[in-house]
Amino acid sequence: MAPRHFVVLTITGIATLGILALDRGMLPVPPVETAGRDEYARARARMVDEQLRARRITDSRVLEAMGRVPRERFVPLLQRGSAYNDHPLSIGYGQTISQPYIVAWMTEALQVSSSSRVLEIGTGSGYQAAILAELAREVYTIEIVAPLAKSATETLAALGYRNVHVRHGDGYKGWPEHAPFDGIIVTAAPDHVPQPLVDQLKVGGRLVIPVGGQRELQQMTVITKTASGIVSRETLPVRFVPLVREEAR
Repeated sequence: MAPRHFVVLTITGIATLGILALDRGMLPVPPVETAGRDEYARARARMVDEQLRARRITDSRVLEAMGRVPRERFVPLLQRGSAYNDHPLSIGYGQTISQPYIVAWMTEALQVSSSSRVLEIGTGSGYQAAILAELAREVYTIEIVAPLAKSATETLAALGYRNVHVRHGDGYKGWPEHAPFDGIIVTAAPDHVPQPLVDQLKVGGRLVIPVGGQRELQQMTVITKTASGIVSRETLPVRFVPLVREEAR
């Protein structure tokens, strides 16, 4: 489920926070007209330079992926002019596409290689899955909101991503049929780390997940699985929507 979180804006090393209001519905996303492609490409390049490199995103593969994926294809039509702005955007159903910096930060923290098999919990519009697909061998992604799972599947297919597998279901349970995974990324916040996700992670793999209750700042947490257990590190303060369970809907 795509996150509704605080926007992290770094100004002279100080993180400041703001909140984006959400809408209720999602508009259809038709193909981009050829005339607008150069404009979007320029906006994408500015995003990489001004929002990512300027905030110390340094992994060249992540920067290249963020510079290739057409973010405008993953937002509603009327918001395409804001696709590369420095904040999340509503995609309907109470969900958002994450701020570009957050997408890049989580992707960099996951340390994806070209041979990686990655699980994403919370497909949303499919943008994070597309970024991962540029970097990994296989991406498995789960979305609990059925219309979002369907539209993300269609968008990813239209853009030619054949290594992304979308499933409608409860992300808390992971995708055991395809485990173990080299990396797992979660784009909604549980109040604890789901044990099924830890169980489905390879030894040496990483889990990047926001953890915490809804009445407090959550902590973006990076977990590494070792032969003797897990090593957990808290990083950014964030605010994501809760990780919804099937029985809670």
